[in-house]
Amino acid sequence: MWYAIEGHDGADVLAQRKQARPEHLARLTALRDGGRLLVAGPCPAIDAIDPGPAGFSGSIVIARFASLEEARAWADADPYVAAGVYTRVDVRPFNAVLP
Repeated sequence: MWYAIEGHDGADVLAQRKQARPEHLARLTALRDGGRLLVAGPCPAIDAIDPGPAGFSGSIVIARFASLEEARAWADADPYVAAGVYTRVDVRPFNAVLP
């Protein structure tokens, strides 16, 4: 099943985000290469593709996992969690309807 994972950034964490990004992207690449990633990306903190020093409010990942518990475990192991970027991570089932 698909699961939506939404990480919520804390305040002033852009430096930590940049430092942890390579490991974070490596995990997403592994999901993609395994055919398990629908979409992933950051949410700019302002209305701009490149928010500059404003940074990001969080990230969204929609990926396939065997269970909600597996999705939560994957989310909990994210480098952004370990680096203190995310203050909260929400994981919930997702039904892809369109396109």
